[in-house]
Amino acid sequence: MRAKRIPSKFSIAVVGALVVVSAAGCSSEGKGGTVWTAGPSSATPGTPASSGASTAPPSGTSAASGSPSTGSTATAGATASAWKTYSDAAKKVSFDLPSDWIAQSVTPDAGSLPGALKIEVKDAKGRYLATLHTGLPAASPADCSPAAKRPYVVVSSVPIDLPHADGDSTIPPHVVFRVIQGYKFFGSYGITNLVAGTDGQACQLRNLVVGPTGKGNYYFGDMPAVHAFATDEVVAPAKSFDTLDQAAKYVDQGSEFANVQRMLLSLKINL
Repeated sequence: MRAKRIPSKFSIAVVGALVVVSAAGCSSEGKGGTVWTAGPSSATPGTPASSGASTAPPSGTSAASGSPSTGSTATAGATASAWKTYSDAAKKVSFDLPSDWIAQSVTPDAGSLPGALKIEVKDAKGRYLATLHTGLPAASPADCSPAAKRPYVVVSSVPIDLPHADGDSTIPPHVVFRVIQGYKFFGSYGITNLVAGTDGQACQLRNLVVGPTGKGNYYFGDMPAVHAFATDEVVAPAKSFDTLDQAAKYVDQGSEFANVQRMLLSLKINL
């Protein structure tokens, strides 16, 4: 998969053209088609890039795993200078996070498989960022009529080595940031091995990894799925943007996404 960079200067006027160009890649999402990804930009001198870079971690911290393969690019935004590693008592999962972020174990969702874990991640101010949930039962996607489909764009996609199921509707797991078009562009980050839709259109973008047979599914992201919200719906914790350019800048230039992406890429999981 050859990852490409969203041009840094474009507006709503070219959204239609972008969706047409990206449709072939979005429908495959890792099966060899082109996807759009915010590429590297100038990072603050002396600060590490994302976990995909070859920069060594600061002394006393652990490096994130899941480096991107050739052809894919992790965001070049500056990440936190000090990191720590979270692991559950049974050593089933571990991931790195900035030293001032908070990872807290909470009660798994009803219907979860035995031994399921649910960990919420918040920043230093207590603001919610992501959830890791394992042991999720198999679930069929919601009905999606052609009239309900909306254009979506893969802004960033980086492969990660994690246990997963193989099938016609799955791809190797990727850490992604994708936006779907409604009255605004609604974005979400997470890990997935599911193809969102065909022809660059989908009803929802699921941050879900279908696990090996009998092991349950899992997700790690800001929300299990994002869709084109109505004006009377609560959008948070999904991101909303007025233009695709704003979404690209959030990925390409913001430290929040750089930190989140490095955290997601560091995930290690034993099912």
